[in-house]
Amino acid sequence: MSQPAHRPRTRDLGIVVGALPTGRHNAITDVPGVLVGHTTVEDGHDLHTGVTAVVPSQLGPPRWALPAAVYRGNGFGKLVGSTQVDELGVLESPIVLTATLSVFRAADALLTYLMDRRPDGVSFNPLVGETNDGHLSDIRQRPITEEHVHAALTSAAGGLPAEGCVGAGTGTTALGYKAGIGTSSRLVDGFDRPVSVGALTQSNFGGVLTALGVPLPVDELIPDADRTEPPGNSCMIVVATDAPLDARQLGRLARRAIFAMGRVGASYSNGSGDYAIAFSTAAPDQPTIPDAQITPIFTAVLDSVEEALLNSVFTATTTRGVGGRTSHAVPHEAAVRRLAAAGWLTVPG
Repeated sequence: MSQPAHRPRTRDLGIVVGALPTGRHNAITDVPGVLVGHTTVEDGHDLHTGVTAVVPSQLGPPRWALPAAVYRGNGFGKLVGSTQVDELGVLESPIVLTATLSVFRAADALLTYLMDRRPDGVSFNPLVGETNDGHLSDIRQRPITEEHVHAALTSAAGGLPAEGCVGAGTGTTALGYKAGIGTSSRLVDGFDRPVSVGALTQSNFGGVLTALGVPLPVDELIPDADRTEPPGNSCMIVVATDAPLDARQLGRLARRAIFAMGRVGASYSNGSGDYAIAFSTAAPDQPTIPDAQITPIFTAVLDSVEEALLNSVFTATTTRGVGGRTSHAVPHEAAVRRLAAAGWLTVPG
C-alpha cells in the first residue's frame, strides 16, 4: 500500500474550526475502539482508487451490533446495507468505502470477512459506501478485489490515519481541487465523563471551497488550472461517538453531518450522493443522554465534520489521471494569505 506525500493539515496552517478541543489525534480514532485502515490501488497512470475501512473494535463476541443511523442527504449513490440500518437502528459490520463500480465487489468481500468471524451466523448486513472517482481513475476496470478489502480491514489501527490521496480517497476531487480522505474529532464536557465525537469523510463533491466562511475558488487561486473536473460526485461521512445515544438520536447526528458540508461550500448538486452514517460505541448498559442535553454533541459533529472535509482537501496532492486529466492540490500559501487578510487565521502553536 502506497502512502500519500505529507501535506500539513488545516490546523497546522492555523485554520481552526470552532472552540471545542480535539482528541489526541484530531481523528475519528480518538473515539475509543474505532480503527481505520486503507488499501491504495494506484498505477501512476489510469488507476487511482482504493478502499478505506472504519472498524469499531466493539463489534465482536458477544456484541454483534451497535446503535446506528444513516441519513441520506441526496440519494444519487450506492450505500449497500443502508435500508437495514434504517429499519433496525443497528450497525452489524465495519464500514467500507470505495469507488462506485467497485462497491458490489467490496460488499461481497466484506460479507466473506463477516462470515469468517461468525461461522455460526445465518444473516449478515455489510455496509459499503462509495463515491465516483472516474474523473481520475478508470472506474470500469473495477480493480478492487477481496484481498484489497481484507487488507484494509485487517490493517485497521488507531492513531492518526493517513489522509488525502489514500484508500477510497485516492482518486477523488472536491470543491474544485484534489481531495481524498479527511478526519477530525472533538471532546465534549458536561457529562459524567468527556464525550468523544469523531468524523471521517470521503470527499468527492462540487461547490466552491470555503474555509471559515472565506471562499477559496480554484479560478482565483490557480488561474490556469484544468477546469474539466465534474461538478459533483458525492460525499460519504462517518461519525463515531462514545456518547450513549440511541438510533433516533444518532439519526439527528447524521443529519448535522450533512449540514456541515454547506459550511465548506458544497453545492449539493443533482449528481451528488451525500450520505452520513453515525454510530455509538457506548456500553449498552449506559442510560441514553436526554435530548435536552444533546446540543453540545451536535456542535461537535458540525465542527469535526467541517474540519475533516477541509483536511480531506488540504492534505491531498495534485494528481494526473486517466485521459490526462489533472486535479490540482489547493495551494496552501495562497489560501493562507487570503484567510489572513480576512482576519480568520489562527497562528499555529
